[in-house]
Amino acid sequence: MLKILKYFEKKDWIFVVFAFIFIVTQVWLDLKLPDYMSEITMLVQTKDSSLHDIFVSGGYMMLCALGSLVAAFVTGYFTAAVAANLSWKLRGLLYKKVENFSKAEINKFSTSSLITRSTNDITQIQTLVAMGLQMLIKAPITAVWAICKILGKDFQWTMATAGAVIVLIIIIAFVFIFAVPKSKKMQKLTDNLNSVTRENLSGIRVVRAYNAEKYQSKKFEKANSDLTNTNLIVNRVMAIIQPGMTMIMSGLTLAIYWIGAGLINGADMQDKMVLFSDMVVFSSYSMQIIMAFMMLTITFSMMPRAIVAVNRIREVLETKESIVDGIGLTPCDGVEGEIEFKNVSFKYCDSDESDYAIRDISFKAKKGETVAFIGATGSGKTTLVNLIPRFYDVTEGEVLVDGINVKDYSQKELHNRLGYVSQKAILFSGTISSNVAYGSNGKGEYSEEDVRKAIEIAQGIEFVEKMDNTYNAMIAQGGTNVSGGQKQRISIARAVCRKPEIYIFDDSFSALDYKTDRVLRSVLKKETSGVTTLIVAQRIGTIIDADKIIVLDEGEMVGMGTHKELMENCKIYKEIAYSQLSKEELA
Repeated sequence: MLKILKYFEKKDWIFVVFAFIFIVTQVWLDLKLPDYMSEITMLVQTKDSSLHDIFVSGGYMMLCALGSLVAAFVTGYFTAAVAANLSWKLRGLLYKKVENFSKAEINKFSTSSLITRSTNDITQIQTLVAMGLQMLIKAPITAVWAICKILGKDFQWTMATAGAVIVLIIIIAFVFIFAVPKSKKMQKLTDNLNSVTRENLSGIRVVRAYNAEKYQSKKFEKANSDLTNTNLIVNRVMAIIQPGMTMIMSGLTLAIYWIGAGLINGADMQDKMVLFSDMVVFSSYSMQIIMAFMMLTITFSMMPRAIVAVNRIREVLETKESIVDGIGLTPCDGVEGEIEFKNVSFKYCDSDESDYAIRDISFKAKKGETVAFIGATGSGKTTLVNLIPRFYDVTEGEVLVDGINVKDYSQKELHNRLGYVSQKAILFSGTISSNVAYGSNGKGEYSEEDVRKAIEIAQGIEFVEKMDNTYNAMIAQGGTNVSGGQKQRISIARAVCRKPEIYIFDDSFSALDYKTDRVLRSVLKKETSGVTTLIVAQRIGTIIDADKIIVLDEGEMVGMGTHKELMENCKIYKEIAYSQLSKEELA
């Protein structure tokens, strides 16, 4: 838990110092109250005392109470500021860290878990810091100071207070033993609940289409029940604290007055006045001690979930990234848009030793060439092109862009050279223009003409200009208010607007009809001449005009050449071609 303190900034430590000063002030004022109570008690019992003297002591007592209240408000301000600043920094660090994660790290934690860690877990820490910081400072100071105040008083009263403290410590130990394991489980169950909810919402159309509402409801009910039952166990353990505190405080008060009654009963008149005054003061100080331990108990009751939350956040922040920036080499003059794979093999981190996704792939794509990849589902096409932008790093061999290993680029410089369109068209909430102009490529903001031209090349003018507000038409999160083909064309326009030196189309034409597909590729080739293009496709018609076609089968390259060459010498390519088109169409 203490390791979270390294994320405090200089300003936070200054605030903690100020909070400490005001907490000490508050404790001093609180502990002055029993002194004035004793003084007033003595004055009431003294015949020669005047009402003025009682009012003066009462006035000082009132000032102490008001001063304590002001100090408490100021302390609350400083601790709340520290907690809010810490949570702000942790959220920023967590977001930045996740932004730099490769797909391997994302898969390790899962999206729903990362969302929970950046929201629920940080809230747990913020709550603990806001309340616990002042309690952890105030409680020990109050307890030690109050104990020093009662030292030398009656031994029996002291033993009664010590017994109450021991019972409190037992309650704290009980809370820790039973609550910590369940709190850890609760965070995982929260992850699971978020995962089920997210899955249901993202797949709501499929759920409804298959009348699977009951099935999804059962999944949600199970996740919800598991979390609720665990939460109930933790809350039941925590519920012991409040009645336990009340019992201890009431019992201690009763014990002090019972002991005091016995002492007063056996004393002479002069000693009776002193003992009565001491009893009132001791009762107040003992309550302060119990309150101090009560504050610690409340803090400790909050700690189990907060400790788990801290560990979960540190787990993300301290995860070593598998993809790191290179030394930032600059390509040689005249080398642009060139890609080369040299004996590249790759396997996923959780795969068996011999289970390679792709194996021993070598080819070269020169500037202006169109290189296509085709093969059966699971043959490694997407995995192969994902190695170019370094979504994963190769296991063996080298991937070169413009003659330099992609590992030697800074990621920003590498990505600035690429126009990437993913297999699943991804759109963000905003407008069509904001989606097309997504990412400035380090060249400043795109003009309206750049956006319009990109949409025109992507064959999207027709449907865009029919929409309300045309280029400023709103796009829902995930593009749920446009069709699959429209999403793909907007995604392609985004890559075109970037004006890269290399295009990567990962099965990005699959939702387009044959006519739109052919026109788009024809216009794209004309408008972006001299730009290297890599295309992953399932349809022969999409890649038939490519300068080079690479055929993959179970992760291995089984053919490379033009369409005509492969029809003559590659059996697998020939089978794919005839499964899609007739001999006349292929001719």
